[in-house]
Amino acid sequence: MSVEDFEDLPRYAFGDSPEMADQLLDLVLNGTKTATCGDLLSYEKEGEPLPQPGDRFVILDGKGYEACVIELVTVDVRRFDEVDEVWAVLEGEGDLSLKFWQDGHQNFFERNGVFARDMKLVCEYFQLVKIFERDQAKPN
Repeated sequence: MSVEDFEDLPRYAFGDSPEMADQLLDLVLNGTKTATCGDLLSYEKEGEPLPQPGDRFVILDGKGYEACVIELVTVDVRRFDEVDEVWAVLEGEGDLSLKFWQDGHQNFFERNGVFARDMKLVCEYFQLVKIFERDQAKPN
């Protein structure tokens, strides 16, 4: 399967900077990161439907190149202050602690102007479906 087999899928990069996109992508590719989350308010403001189990996405690197495909396994909505240690480990960032997760995500959501301790998050657990060879990758 090549990039062309996934042309119709939505594409996005993790995070809010090219550096963060590359860091988080590396965690996905090495199997450390199997979950992510976003703020529910963004979906509501944009009028976007919530992702569903079975949805697939092409993940981009920090330069906009297609790197891999993920498929959502579970999707649920929970409050920021309800996220537990297990979820912190699934997100795979830093030292895998809940404290690291809370601090990093609070900073991220504050940068994006949406942080509140009781904010609702769309929590997505995913599996890696395909890693593209670098010579197949193309910028998005």
